[in-house]
Amino acid sequence: VIQKKSGKWRMLTDLRAVNALIQPMGPLQPGLPSPAMIPKDWPLIIIDLKDCFFTIPLAEQDCEKFAFTIPAINNKEPATRFQWKVLPQGMLNSPTICQTFVGRALQPVREKFSDCYIIHYIDDILCAAETKDKLIDCYTFLQAEVANAGLAIASDKIRTSTPFHYLGMQIENRKIKPQKIEIRKDTLKTLNDFQKLL
Repeated sequence: VIQKKSGKWRMLTDLRAVNALIQPMGPLQPGLPSPAMIPKDWPLIIIDLKDCFFTIPLAEQDCEKFAFTIPAINNKEPATRFQWKVLPQGMLNSPTICQTFVGRALQPVREKFSDCYIIHYIDDILCAAETKDKLIDCYTFLQAEVANAGLAIASDKIRTSTPFHYLGMQIENRKIKPQKIEIRKDTLKTLNDFQKLL
């Protein structure tokens, strides 16, 4: 279990043995999408999907491949065995599967609002439209489509005003620049903390 930036906890399982047997699907995108193509002065909204990996179900026949064991404290009883029923973080192909799943959920939005600018990378979505009304219509339809796919929008991470932060970039007043990197040395306590820093 590791702590996220938000202070919440995330459970990760060691899937190195599984990953060694999986054929990599490869990335669906050769790189990060750039917000530089957004037309000048278009209003935009940035959306984050809540716990995206954990809302994508695994096929029932694949769940046993993602079994894990939690040992009892001091071995005072048998260990408990669990299986992932949703897409686990740490699996080699999880980001690619997530990207594909979200892309399929957004396809009807892209078709209906083809004049809007919609980009997504894994669980981060940026929508821009020529007018605020068009953007609201697009966002309303997008909400319904992601809900139909079983996905949820993290309402606390919706951004509708500047400065916008998207995929490491800051968008403000027609300027796009990399976000400032802050290294907090006071939080480095474990080996994992140091590895994340590197």
